[in-house]
Amino acid sequence: MSKATSGSRSTTLEPSRWSNWAGNQSARPVRVVAPASAEELAEAVRRAAADGLAVKAVGSGHSFTSIASADGGVLVRPDRLTAVRRIDREAGTVTVESGLPLERLNRLLEAAGLSLTNMGDVMVQTVAGATGTGTHGTGRDSASLSAQIRELEIVLADGTVATCSATENADLFQGARLGLGALGVVSAITFGVEPLFLLTAHEKPMRLDEVLADFDRLTEANEHFEFYWFPHTDRCSTKRNNRSQGPATPLPRFREWLDDEFLSNTVWEGACRVGRRFPSAIPAIAQVSSRAWSERGYTDVAYKVFTSPRRVRFVEMEYAVPRAAATEVLRELRALVERSDWRISFPVEVRTAPADDLWLSTASGRDTCYIAVHLYRGTADRGYFAEVERIMTAHQGRPHWGKLHTRDAEYLASVYPRLGDFTALRDRVDPERRFGNGYLRRVLGA
Repeated sequence: MSKATSGSRSTTLEPSRWSNWAGNQSARPVRVVAPASAEELAEAVRRAAADGLAVKAVGSGHSFTSIASADGGVLVRPDRLTAVRRIDREAGTVTVESGLPLERLNRLLEAAGLSLTNMGDVMVQTVAGATGTGTHGTGRDSASLSAQIRELEIVLADGTVATCSATENADLFQGARLGLGALGVVSAITFGVEPLFLLTAHEKPMRLDEVLADFDRLTEANEHFEFYWFPHTDRCSTKRNNRSQGPATPLPRFREWLDDEFLSNTVWEGACRVGRRFPSAIPAIAQVSSRAWSERGYTDVAYKVFTSPRRVRFVEMEYAVPRAAATEVLRELRALVERSDWRISFPVEVRTAPADDLWLSTASGRDTCYIAVHLYRGTADRGYFAEVERIMTAHQGRPHWGKLHTRDAEYLASVYPRLGDFTALRDRVDPERRFGNGYLRRVLGA
């Protein structure tokens, strides 16, 4: 399965307190390393093993769970693992190191006339962090970033470097494409890519009842459909993205700045602060906010349409429910909010994905609807997430691995038919739990 690596020493940094982007998770590692190659990473893992320390890699910190916590262990920073190793146009692949941010990958691919097939709605994450936690966008036919992986290079617990694909170390590949950091530290990823393409976005306000009544048609008629519902209102902002032959007609610079920076970030930050200080004002703010995004259309390079800047900080819970249950779940969620005294400032985000074959994918084996709820940072929960989770789990919901939830291994085994295959693989490649932490013990068991 593996090949030994020659020893060299990665840069060791002064250990300091680590916290994630949202500020709701922190850890104090005893050692921080920044390897510049797979060989240096392997040596860092071997050294940690000799010292009896756990090893966790962190990227941009965009997970809301403690999945990357290296408290009391070795924290691996992939800042120097950012090379583009190979672009193979004939095979339709690109191989990059694990610490490369998605934004840089997208710009490099654009310059090469290539593109990922689908994206999430932000691109600040590292490629390994995004794929290891199941980052996804919305798509009728195209699945998550992890499903676009063609080959992986990963450092295992014994300090060896393994490569895996559908034809080489196939079980390891099946698990490690979305591996939660539980099988090893990914050092390089090969993605399938395609020629650069354009998307036409059509963004339109709609009533929630209208969206729910037409949900099946909207998701089937568009390659990428998503919407945001503003609690305390009946209004939604919908977005349809479909491939276009062009020409490109991007938003005018001023309109892009006004909508995506000033309104969606600067003004929204201010509105959230007011709502946190004066919760009774939130329903009125929601009425105004839901009308701030007007209908618009534009055509641009795919990743520029898929993604938007997200600078307002929040915490998030997201569940994947069977696609057939989506409208029922959303109606239950609306009723929950209406009968409560909560004041919810953030919209509810709804996306879809086709079934895939990854063992730990939230869309594994079933067409899926993603429903995400958010709270502005510093806002008291007051049971909102707990009650939303109750609805989701009643419909066999699967929590996003990087977003807040309280599920444990017993529950997850009931909704992931291949979880046992994953844990058996983990027993083989990391019997001493070199890559374990408290979060993984909860979701995977011992």
